[in-house]
Amino acid sequence: MATLTPDRSELVRQFGLDKQNVGMLGRLLATGNIARAEEGPDGRMTAEVHIVPDQLVWDPSILVLPHGGELDIEFVNDDQNTHCALVPSNGDSQWMWLPNYSRGTIHVTLDGPGQYWFSSNIGNDEGRGLIGAIVVMGDVPASARLDRPPQPRP
Repeated sequence: MATLTPDRSELVRQFGLDKQNVGMLGRLLATGNIARAEEGPDGRMTAEVHIVPDQLVWDPSILVLPHGGELDIEFVNDDQNTHCALVPSNGDSQWMWLPNYSRGTIHVTLDGPGQYWFSSNIGNDEGRGLIGAIVVMGDVPASARLDRPPQPRP
C-alpha cells in the first residue's frame, strides 16, 4: 500500500479493505477512486460511476455499500469509445450498452455482504483495466450461517 496516495490509503483503511481477504481490492484496483453509495430514506442506494476519458478506468473503481439491498447505478461514458456495463445482481447479471458520451441506469439487488466485480466486457476493456468492485459491508444473517463452531476472524 506504499504506492497509494494518503487519501486513498485512508479510505481503504476506513472502509476496512486493508485487511486479509479484502486487501486485494486496494492492490488490484489501484486506479480510480473509492466512494460510498448514497442511501435514500426508503433504504434504496444510489451511485454514479463514470468512465474516465482515454484512461479505461471507472470512477469510482470501488463502490462501497453500507449493507445489502437495492442499488441504482448511473453509468456515464465520458470516453470517445463505446463501452458497456456488466454488473452482478442476485443470481443474474445486468448488462447495458454505453455508446460514447452516453449514460444509463442499472438497477441491481445485492443482498449478501461480500465483494462483487463489475466491468465492461466488450473488446478488451477488462484486459486493459476497465474493471471495478462493489463491496457490500455487513455480516450474513443468522439464518444463512453454517452450523459450525465459531471460526477465527482476520
